[in-house]
Amino acid sequence: MFIKNNSQSGKVVLVGAGPGDPELITLKALRYLQQADVIITDRLVSPELLQWAKPHSEIIFAGKQGGNSNSSSQKSINELLIDSASQHKLVVRLKGGDVSVFSNVFDELETLVAHQIPFEIVPGITAASGASAYAGIPLTAQGYAASVRFLIYTNPATVSNSLLKEWAETNDTLVFYMASMELTSLLERLIENKIDHINWVAAIEQATTPCQRVHSYPIHQFLNSTKDITFASPTLIIIGKVVQLHHQFNWFDV
Repeated sequence: MFIKNNSQSGKVVLVGAGPGDPELITLKALRYLQQADVIITDRLVSPELLQWAKPHSEIIFAGKQGGNSNSSSQKSINELLIDSASQHKLVVRLKGGDVSVFSNVFDELETLVAHQIPFEIVPGITAASGASAYAGIPLTAQGYAASVRFLIYTNPATVSNSLLKEWAETNDTLVFYMASMELTSLLERLIENKIDHINWVAAIEQATTPCQRVHSYPIHQFLNSTKDITFASPTLIIIGKVVQLHHQFNWFDV
């Protein structure tokens, strides 16, 4: 819902900054960056984007990272949004990727509505689209997959064996956000559920940036081939037949 501005508050624009390459930001997002009085930015947003902020705008770093006690809490971010907007300011809440895919936008939207603060949502390129494109992996390539799923696997205990069996049997491309820490568990369970050997796995580190690295192997070889690697954050996982195409269509890190 878009709430029209009023005289009692400023406005918050929830902006997707894209997956890493600063040139992947949209024109609308760039325009709001140039107009914002306050920019509240996540840790995964490219610092290069902040050069587009207007002079004397306030830039607040509010990064969130699981397991990091120094990262910003969602409560503190919500309070920043309220405080800044209550001063009749245009506030850009800058998030990596797309604002609506595996982000905390729900909490922020509830906060804005509860305090009757006008807002707008500007979508961005999500990590799945950016990482797959820069790795040369067409997610729904004809003859390889008809559908794609965006998933998380941060807490294996909450994922039932029946769901793992369904994942193992599907012909869909599976894209996992925030799964690198539990990747061994995920692949072992898929293999236990007899996932087809034809499926490959790609772990894409720091996608669309100069630090991008793609580790791509058949699913039954992946764990052994990457046993000495600690994946950098963020890392996106793609599982499916389409991953085979990385070696044919890779264009970014050749």
